[in-house]
Amino acid sequence: MKSLVFLEHHGGELEKGALGVLAKAATLGDAAGVVLGEGAAALAAGAGAYGATKAYACEAAELTAPLPQPRVDALATLVEKTGAEAVLFAASVLAADVASGLSARLDAGLNWDLMDLSLADGELVGKRPALGDTVLVDVGWKGGPKLALVRAGAFDPVESGGSAEVETFETTFSDFSTLATLVEHTQEESSGPSIEEADIIVAGGRGLGSPEGFTMIEELAAALGGAVGATRAVVDAGWYPYSTQVGQTGKTVSPKLYIACGISGAIQHKVGMQGSGTIVAINKDPNAPIFDFCDIGVVGDLHQIVPKLTELVRARG
Repeated sequence: MKSLVFLEHHGGELEKGALGVLAKAATLGDAAGVVLGEGAAALAAGAGAYGATKAYACEAAELTAPLPQPRVDALATLVEKTGAEAVLFAASVLAADVASGLSARLDAGLNWDLMDLSLADGELVGKRPALGDTVLVDVGWKGGPKLALVRAGAFDPVESGGSAEVETFETTFSDFSTLATLVEHTQEESSGPSIEEADIIVAGGRGLGSPEGFTMIEELAAALGGAVGATRAVVDAGWYPYSTQVGQTGKTVSPKLYIACGISGAIQHKVGMQGSGTIVAINKDPNAPIFDFCDIGVVGDLHQIVPKLTELVRARG
């Protein structure tokens, strides 16, 4: 299968989620990365390390701002130029806009929220959750090119050690694509890594008892050099920001270590973190569902255990 992978970038770095999709695409056939915007050519060279045989770059001025329509124009040009059978995206606000716009432009089918990709008799097959994430179903495409939006965190960016030929290309822009102007672009400040990028996540749930309980979660995360996550229940209650929500209606993460504090382990939360390398659960309820799928379970009062754990981590550091 010949595919193009949209490689989103911010702050001079390619996004981890997009590189994960590229690494997966490389296992399915001939995968090429696509980098658009300022500094694209230099960034595109890095795609080879994740399995890309080729990387396309366009640095047109119209692509400087992170707006979707100019990117739709560029990708449509590239699909026609390369004859790509599929265009793959890692889920983000920008990628979702670009994928839906490209679907309309090319009159092509788009499957979204995919957890996996595979080939069956040479045809691309996607796997996505259904029935409240309790089952996974196979989905396909009637025609081409096949557009796929992969759930954030579904694939790890596995390095292959290869290199990619970088080719710059030009595109034309539709009149309506350049009418929008980005007035301001702000980003929430954070003292640590985002939950999508972190190798270690310490997450808190209702068992913390109050918003103040997140102080101990933050301290443990800081000691470990990780990020703070939260369940839907606590973000809905206003205890912690929505940007940290892990689960079905939040973000899917796959850190090396996931420490769940006061989290029962409902299916909606499980689907967002079950890909973690090692799952540690701390809960006073020995019958909590999370103990059925965690690697290490600790039954006890998290208000005593978490501060002591933080103390021990700091002592070893």
